[in-house]
Amino acid sequence: MFRERKHLQELPSSSGNLPKWTQLQETKKTHKVPFEDNCENECTPQDLIQSWSPPQKRPRICKGKENEDVPFVLARRPRKKRESEAVISWDSLPDELLLRIFHGLPLVDLLKVSRVCKRWHRLAFDESLWHSVDLTRKALLAPALSQVLTAGVVALRCPRTCIGKPSLKNIRSLRVQHMDLSSCTVSVAVLEDIIGRCFRLQDLSLEGLVLSDQVLICLAQNPELLRLNMSGCSGFSAHSLGEMLHHCTRLDELNMSWCEFTLDHVKAVVNNIPESVTQLNLSGYRQNLHIADVEVLVARCPHIANLDLSDNVLLTSDSFQHFCKLPALHQLALSRCYQIHPAALVDFENLPSLKMLEVFGILQDTNLPILTKGLPHIKINSCYFTTIARPTVGSKKNRDIWGISCRLAYRAPFTA
Repeated sequence: MFRERKHLQELPSSSGNLPKWTQLQETKKTHKVPFEDNCENECTPQDLIQSWSPPQKRPRICKGKENEDVPFVLARRPRKKRESEAVISWDSLPDELLLRIFHGLPLVDLLKVSRVCKRWHRLAFDESLWHSVDLTRKALLAPALSQVLTAGVVALRCPRTCIGKPSLKNIRSLRVQHMDLSSCTVSVAVLEDIIGRCFRLQDLSLEGLVLSDQVLICLAQNPELLRLNMSGCSGFSAHSLGEMLHHCTRLDELNMSWCEFTLDHVKAVVNNIPESVTQLNLSGYRQNLHIADVEVLVARCPHIANLDLSDNVLLTSDSFQHFCKLPALHQLALSRCYQIHPAALVDFENLPSLKMLEVFGILQDTNLPILTKGLPHIKINSCYFTTIARPTVGSKKNRDIWGISCRLAYRAPFTA
């Protein structure tokens, strides 16, 4: 009834029925068993898990020439796991914040970020970022000028540049209010196209350019024009000049010096100049400006404070009586008006408002102390160049345009 107990040594070998992990434990030093064959067991030993895991990189021990006795270990700092909740994406920033960031970028970088995506392109050409731009001395300006005018620039400074032919087909009206095109290389047709799209001009400099009657007709469409510099201009008739001055009723500073004027042009200026003018430059007309013109000019513009009539050789000391009718006259230039006798300059003591008198070429340096003593309240020959209606005054490094500092400036060639 009872089975006989057998000693442990007499039991048959049951190694064939042992779990697989016991066999693997004996043979792990000789070969590695695939992970798929042994992952079903829930009691996997720790040493077997280590044998399945990839080999860990051991610290690299290096010895340098400076510390041959003391080895040092190169170790990589573990990367910190980024928490998804703390990450701020550029796409999540509002337009106002991106505009504020873009506002601090120079022009070259602003053009680069405009190529990132459609949203950044739209924000990079926002009108608030393109208020004032300086394109001074840049060759082949047509692509850059097209993009700047399209972006809605308000103050544009680009003297001494080659404008070319900018594309403005899709723009009916430009936002530009202050523009300096002095001494540019530009065709009359392109100039007519640009000025013809301007209706908000307040300050404009066309110094040294060849104009046309159409350009002056377009200028007449800017009733808010305050400062106009046409020094050295040519190519327009006396009639169009008179019409332009007749419509620009708010002019404050006007520079018409050294233009290719005939006697009719001078008459057109004198008879149509608006009453609002306080600073006027009509220098360089030699035989075409008479004392009678000065009388009409003073009668039309009683508020003139700065008057430059240099290089008009027909003026004599008889014109002084007309200057005395200007109670606000602060600065007067009569340089190289050779028919004015130096002794007659003392008569300006009857003009208490006058503070600056320019008489280069009339008065010799040896007689200057005598005149200075006779006119102690007047500075004589203290200003070499006129500043009337000039956009930039001072050194060449000055990037201001009628007192407005240009925020953006090209420092590298433009790339579309």
